[in-house]
Amino acid sequence: MQRLHARYPFLEAARESVASQTVDLATVVEQDQAVVDRAHERVVAALEAGDTGEPHRDTRTELLSYPVARVLVSLVNERILVRKYARAEAEDAFDRFTSDFEDTVELKSASNDGLSLDTLLSEFDLEDAVRAVPNEDGYRIDVGTYLPLSADCWGDEWRLVNRALADGEVPIDERELYVLVQEAVRERVEDGLPFDVPDPIAQALEDEVEEIREILANLELTREIDTVVPDLFPPCMKALLDSIQKGEHLAHHSRFAITAFLTSIGMSTDEIVELYRVNSSFGEEMTRYQTDHIRGDSSPTEYSAPSCATMQSYGDCVNKDDLCERISHPMAYYENRLDDEDEDDLEDWREATGGDGEEETEA
Repeated sequence: MQRLHARYPFLEAARESVASQTVDLATVVEQDQAVVDRAHERVVAALEAGDTGEPHRDTRTELLSYPVARVLVSLVNERILVRKYARAEAEDAFDRFTSDFEDTVELKSASNDGLSLDTLLSEFDLEDAVRAVPNEDGYRIDVGTYLPLSADCWGDEWRLVNRALADGEVPIDERELYVLVQEAVRERVEDGLPFDVPDPIAQALEDEVEEIREILANLELTREIDTVVPDLFPPCMKALLDSIQKGEHLAHHSRFAITAFLTSIGMSTDEIVELYRVNSSFGEEMTRYQTDHIRGDSSPTEYSAPSCATMQSYGDCVNKDDLCERISHPMAYYENRLDDEDEDDLEDWREATGGDGEEETEA
């Protein structure tokens, strides 16, 4: 059972398992370097790769690394780290439980190492809100449950207006159900972060916290950028921008990636809307809604552009150059290019475009 808890440390049973062992966290961080190292890896991997790294072979170490990772995130106390860490834990959980579901015959039972869909739905009090549709490959979910879980899901298809709502229920397919469960995991991981950490534990983790802060600073995901120079964009974003300007249709993940990137480098919603206007599938109201959602103006989350690993997984990583081999995030690429550029040239660019590069991006 402990291996199941190590695979899914956000489960209530996993928390109870740790509590039942009367584990003193202060003692763990002072005496068990393997746990601390794995916790550190979870957080760093969340920043650099969008996952939590390779699980430790020792189940106890893997299980205890989760609460220690939450401590590290709390000590760093950066909103973007909280968000990226929670999403990384949820992404890994998604990969694991979908694999477990495939390994079970009727999604009804699982081994001690796996998890069934019924168990996971019960974990988040979803068993009464989700119903399989007889003789159909799909489910129906109560609208009151659907709305909060789908609030941060990207894509027009998640909007209630695009769903065949009937009798207070929303139809979803199997994959969409799994995505909603993933959102439930993310919310649980993020819940309560950051929290106050006792001084003895904070002191024991000073070195790890400083390393994470340095990595966060090097990624420069929290720095405000007010310069838009498309010539310096990473190849992936150049390609997506070129597709927009050619009027080509973009998949939802591609549209999200370029929009999140553009908001992160300082473009306003109005500027991004104008950029999309030439696209054949342009709809101003929807484009404005999606951009404001990504920016965090109409949602509780301010989204950052996907990592290089995520771009690769969706097939959006194209035309890689030498710098791509040395970085793990499109924002880091752009910051590197800006840092290498002559400041006078950048100032000339700002003056020529009114400070934001709008003319060039519309050209």
